[in-house]
Amino acid sequence: MVEFSGHGKPASNAIDRSERPGRVGLLLVLAGLLVGAAVGLSFVASEQAQPLILGLLALLAMAGVFCLFALAIGAIQLAGQTTRDDITKAIVDAAPEGAIVVEEGGRLIYANESYLRIAGGETFASLRPVERVFVGSPEVSEAVYRLAQASRDGLGHAEEIRMAPPPGSAAERAFAWFRISVRPIERPRRPATLWTVSDITHERERQENVFQELQHAIDYLDHAPAGFLSIDPTGAIVYMNATLAAWLGYDLATVGSGGLRLPEIAPGADVLTASEGLPGEVRTDRFDLDLRRRNGHPLPARLYHRVAFGQDGRPGPSRTFVLNRSAGAESDEPQRVAEVRLARFLNNSPIAIATLDQSGHIARANASFARLFGGLPRQALPDGRNDLQGEPTMWDAIAERDRAGLEAALGKAAAGLVEVQPIEIALSGPGNRSARVWLSPAGGEPAGGGGRDEAEQSDRERVILYALDTTAQRQLEQQVAQAQKMDTVGQLAGGIAHDFNNVLQAIIGYSDLLLASHRPTDPAFQDIMQIKQNANRAASLVRQLLAFSRRQTLRPEVMNVGEALSDLTLLLKRLLGERVDLDLKHGRDIWPIKADVNQFEQVIVNLAVNARDAMPEGGRLLIRTANVVDEAVPSENRVGMPVGDHVLIEVLDTGQGIPPDVMEKIFEPFFTTKEIGKGTGLGLSTVFGIVKQSGGTIDVRSTVGEGTAFRIYFPRHEPAAEPAPEPELALAPPTGQSTAAIAATRLKGGPDRPRPDGEKPAPRKPAPDHTGQGVILLVEDEDPVRAVNSRALSARGYTVLEAASGLDALRIIAETTETIDLVVSDVVMPEMDGPTLLRELRKQSPDLKVIFVSGYAEDAFRKNLPDGEDFNFLPKPFSLKQLVETVKETIAR
Repeated sequence: MVEFSGHGKPASNAIDRSERPGRVGLLLVLAGLLVGAAVGLSFVASEQAQPLILGLLALLAMAGVFCLFALAIGAIQLAGQTTRDDITKAIVDAAPEGAIVVEEGGRLIYANESYLRIAGGETFASLRPVERVFVGSPEVSEAVYRLAQASRDGLGHAEEIRMAPPPGSAAERAFAWFRISVRPIERPRRPATLWTVSDITHERERQENVFQELQHAIDYLDHAPAGFLSIDPTGAIVYMNATLAAWLGYDLATVGSGGLRLPEIAPGADVLTASEGLPGEVRTDRFDLDLRRRNGHPLPARLYHRVAFGQDGRPGPSRTFVLNRSAGAESDEPQRVAEVRLARFLNNSPIAIATLDQSGHIARANASFARLFGGLPRQALPDGRNDLQGEPTMWDAIAERDRAGLEAALGKAAAGLVEVQPIEIALSGPGNRSARVWLSPAGGEPAGGGGRDEAEQSDRERVILYALDTTAQRQLEQQVAQAQKMDTVGQLAGGIAHDFNNVLQAIIGYSDLLLASHRPTDPAFQDIMQIKQNANRAASLVRQLLAFSRRQTLRPEVMNVGEALSDLTLLLKRLLGERVDLDLKHGRDIWPIKADVNQFEQVIVNLAVNARDAMPEGGRLLIRTANVVDEAVPSENRVGMPVGDHVLIEVLDTGQGIPPDVMEKIFEPFFTTKEIGKGTGLGLSTVFGIVKQSGGTIDVRSTVGEGTAFRIYFPRHEPAAEPAPEPELALAPPTGQSTAAIAATRLKGGPDRPRPDGEKPAPRKPAPDHTGQGVILLVEDEDPVRAVNSRALSARGYTVLEAASGLDALRIIAETTETIDLVVSDVVMPEMDGPTLLRELRKQSPDLKVIFVSGYAEDAFRKNLPDGEDFNFLPKPFSLKQLVETVKETIAR
């Protein structure tokens, strides 16, 4: 069907067989005939009209029946079902893409003008479907087959094909590109498929032209006489042109997409990715540095490094222009060679160098300055433009307390004073960084004939700054000074402990003598017990001092950290109370360590008690264990730490934190922030000494208001073939229980608590017999200690010879006629100490039995004795009962 517009021209050449539009003229003729028949019948007699009326009604009835049958089989349609949107049809009819609708079974029901033009048909008889129009090469046939298969499956699909020669109106061209798509159409009765065909030859030609231009641009860029580079913020090389790749000796195929990173071509040039900018800023920095070729040789280069920052302040990939500054690259003029050498010297120097004006604005700077102070001046761009407005200053990178001193030194240097002393400054930001700064006048006054530009440049570069990063040095100095201070305090504490032990030994000894001569019912008995108990408390403090000075006696053994902490859980929960939550997190397969179990438990208990006191309102205590390989040990903990793997025990609390001014003193003996009477100040001192004596390292990190973390590193114990341990020498009678076991016994109720009704008490063992016979030489320089020990041994039946020094002991041995069975000697004595006395005794009596008593640990003097020397040791202060038990056991062996 062809319709005409009001101008007499065809409106569309589309073919549409999907609908049968009604004709108004036929409807008017039918209505006229019916009206005429009705008028004619009115002039006929009723007898004659009745058959005619019946015949007309029968005719109309037959027509109605035929219409119903036609409607049922779809030959005709109701006007309401065939109503169309004329605007939509007009759009499809005039669409530039060819459109054809095919019903199920291959019946064509619609084709617009564009399809008729593409397919080369003008009438319905010459109209061909897509499968018959686009027939050609195997690639075309395969594409059309896939489209037809999608049509049969009721799916949508699209293909792009190249026809040579093309069909229809494009036949005059050698080839043409078409985009063909198919999709199903929802219809109430018979499904249909819409095919669209678009001529995309011009689009393809534009793409090919753009691609060719891009290839030319890449070729020009790759073979340009300068290098191009793009680096993302993570340091990955996003792009590198062929020229730069050839300079560096890399295959271009291995560059890009994460194949190469900045440290591989520019070691130490992290400043390229560390520059900071304002939101929306585009900044360009100039760097003169050495790139590294693939063979390891340097490549002097100048980089114009441009980075655009987003609105969130994050940098994007760089646009970096690279100039080859190596000798012979462009010219070998002496001035240029000297400039290149000077630039390499300055930028590869580990010393930060910059030129400043009188106000501290940065005019020029090398890469070390950017790494240290975090800022670079805006540099001139490669195209001659510059962005020197708003040059950064160095003041933001310096701690506020040091700015005044540096400003004064800067003013002197700007005024031409040469003798400016180096200044120690602290840098702002995390890490407690510091630097030593030298300032000197730049000199360079413009000559009388110099222009305005030279004068302005001279004003911008009035002072030369040299700076050296001293962060590591300062930290090392602080750690060494702290270690020296702790060692000094430890020596002092150890000396005090030794002298104090002698005093306590006399007090405890005479208390034991008085208790032996008083009954428990005597009024003085309780007073004497109070004296002895307070002396024992003082002895406990002395033991803590010895622990801090690392002079206590340890009994190290291979232990499992996880099991030791698990055994402490009940005790820790009782100590922490209900307000503090205890959380233990054990690492997997924790390595064993070698330490004294009792002392290890004391370390954990002391740290837990301190954490509880730091959380008066409650909180959380986390004890965590982990294996730490040697490479993972933090550098700040390396000082004094042996090389090798370690086991980490970390104790973290959510308490008040430790202020910086207190942090430096927390391990000092008797230093405490608690109220008077609520702490001795020896808890952390004991922890420090035990950890150090066990070969470990302790590190503290604290934030005020957030909490504190104590990290203890114990060396990993490597199982190896060790010599069989010697039998334990007689010491003070061991308890045979760990700290946790003793505490648990006390919490549950010890053996002295009343037992429940009906339970018989365990029978008491008979009192041991401490009497004995033999001659004992007692060597002690402290008269009260010697006297009380002599009385105690004499009361048990022993013959005691007393000597006030080692020389006195040798004289007595030479003069006496009695056989001496045992020597009980102090270790630290004037004129001749205990180890020297033992060596002299061995010359005369190799089998003489010896007991050393001392306020120091056994390890403090064992190193002064020959290897394998046999002796017993009794640490001061000890009770008289311990003395006589040790003496009797040693003589009986």
